[in-house]
Amino acid sequence: MTIITMRAALTACAFATLGLSATPALSQQSIVIKFSHVVANDTPKGKGAERFKELAEKATNGRVKVEVYPNSTLYKDKEELEALQLGSVQMLAPSLAKFGPLGAKEFEVFDLPYIFPNKAVLKRVTEGPVGQGLFQKLESRGIKGLAYWDNGMKVMTANRPLHKVSDFRALKMRIQSSKVLDEQFRALKANPQVLAFSEVYQAMQTGVVDGSENTPSNVYTQKMHEVQSNLTVSDHGYIGYAVIVNKKFWEALPADVRTQLEAAMKEATVYANTIAQKENDDALAAIKASGKTKVYTLSEDEKAEWRRALLPVHKSMASRVGQDLIDAIYKESEAAGVKMN
Repeated sequence: MTIITMRAALTACAFATLGLSATPALSQQSIVIKFSHVVANDTPKGKGAERFKELAEKATNGRVKVEVYPNSTLYKDKEELEALQLGSVQMLAPSLAKFGPLGAKEFEVFDLPYIFPNKAVLKRVTEGPVGQGLFQKLESRGIKGLAYWDNGMKVMTANRPLHKVSDFRALKMRIQSSKVLDEQFRALKANPQVLAFSEVYQAMQTGVVDGSENTPSNVYTQKMHEVQSNLTVSDHGYIGYAVIVNKKFWEALPADVRTQLEAAMKEATVYANTIAQKENDDALAAIKASGKTKVYTLSEDEKAEWRRALLPVHKSMASRVGQDLIDAIYKESEAAGVKMN
């Protein structure tokens, strides 16, 4: 499908959706929320979406029907945000890196390597004024931010061991479309390649890319461990999601329905973030048990070498994501007792 054809199709869907969303308070019909995402149902995000569906439908006594579309069944990475803005879907949970290409490049601060020394700092950021300030930047683009969902800390995979910084040299590493992630792999002397999530397995299988970074749950559920010989537990970066909704759709909902959905989202968020670590721990154990991928954990000295190579990315990307934003996260780290250097 060409871009023009896709836009036309999305626009046609948008008119149909807007026709529904303009009348939720006037109609006895169910209000339909199409919730699209690109990962499997048995991932933290997939399970969080299903929990939100269950809670939302119960809280509204069936006034709201949530249709969950996992695994890029509706839209791929590069299509889904435009679909949301046009109203073809009402809700997404894209990874935080997706907002950079949309123009909200400040969200790429989440991609900075070793920016979050622990989960306490991460929670202070996503649940505090920094996270809410970032959501406000989406509103002018027709998007309302509802919640931050964790996936977890990243691992590296490749068809060679990745222990030292020099091991990355000349590797073709898949990334999401993010200038920060591009800079991260260039700092490691690798060659970053932007690919949609749904295309990664085949690209690894055919040698289009040599490796990637992701969380263990995504690696396992997408079977990437079957086409990668090595996995390194590095905890060098974070993958999280923003649950977002079409702003016009959200504001057209009856006030009581919005309140019920907000409560359902709050409960679903606690659930999704609680299970994320266990899901990743279980996935890593399953990858080890498969015998198809050798799992290696960086030593403290090796991790220190990675940090030395990657922390300069904070400085080189400051003009893009904002030095004030980086400093705000550093302050949250210091408040939690961790000094960034």
